[in-house]
Amino acid sequence: MITLADRLKEIRKSNNLTQTELGKILGVGKTTISMYENGNSTPNDEIKLKLSEYFNVSVDFLLGKTNIKNHDYKETTIALHSDVDYKDLPQEAKDEIYNFIDYVKQKYKDKK
Repeated sequence: MITLADRLKEIRKSNNLTQTELGKILGVGKTTISMYENGNSTPNDEIKLKLSEYFNVSVDFLLGKTNIKNHDYKETTIALHSDVDYKDLPQEAKDEIYNFIDYVKQKYKDKK
């Protein structure tokens, strides 16, 4: 199971930030970031929100409750159809699915 500690380290590194740099962004020290990433301490809700906003991810993603980084309409639409595995499709195929869903929604919206 993915933890907040895992996610924090992952997104910090993928954004090429050091613990010191992230600490400055959040207003905490490098040691505090290290404790978060090692699971020795948990950030309070205010810090979780700052992380969410800074990295443009949902708090649920930070907590390991979802693999959807943010609640973008398109990603949420695919998540709603979780009985079908879309993650291995190329982006072009995903875009076709999104476009088709938009088309159907528009078609039936006009009939109301």
